[in-house]
Amino acid sequence: MFAVVEINGVQHKVTENEILQIDKTDEKEPKTKMEFDKVLFINDDKESIIGKPYIKGAKVLCEYQEDSQGKKIEVMKFRRRSNFKKIKGHRQDYSMIKIEKIVKP
Repeated sequence: MFAVVEINGVQHKVTENEILQIDKTDEKEPKTKMEFDKVLFINDDKESIIGKPYIKGAKVLCEYQEDSQGKKIEVMKFRRRSNFKKIKGHRQDYSMIKIEKIVKP
C-alpha cells in the first residue's frame, strides 16, 4: 500500500514504516506525532482511490524523528581575465519523519 501526499507544497510517494526526508518543519521535540490530510492518491492491492484534488477523510500519520542538513552545494561566479571569483555555499535544512500509518476514508 502506498499513497501520494502533499507536504509543505511538495508531493511525496510514501509507504508505511518508511523514513522520509522533507523540508524543515517547526517541530522541536523528537517522537512528536504529526498528521497530514492532503492525500492525493491511495493504492493498495485491491483498489486505487484518486482525489479531486484531495481525498476526503484520508490522512497519513507520522512521527517526527530529527532535523538534519543536506550536503553542501557550492555556487561559483567567475569572469575570465578580470581577477574575479566569488564562491558561495548552501546547506538545505531537512526534517526526518517516519510514516506510521496510511488511513483510508
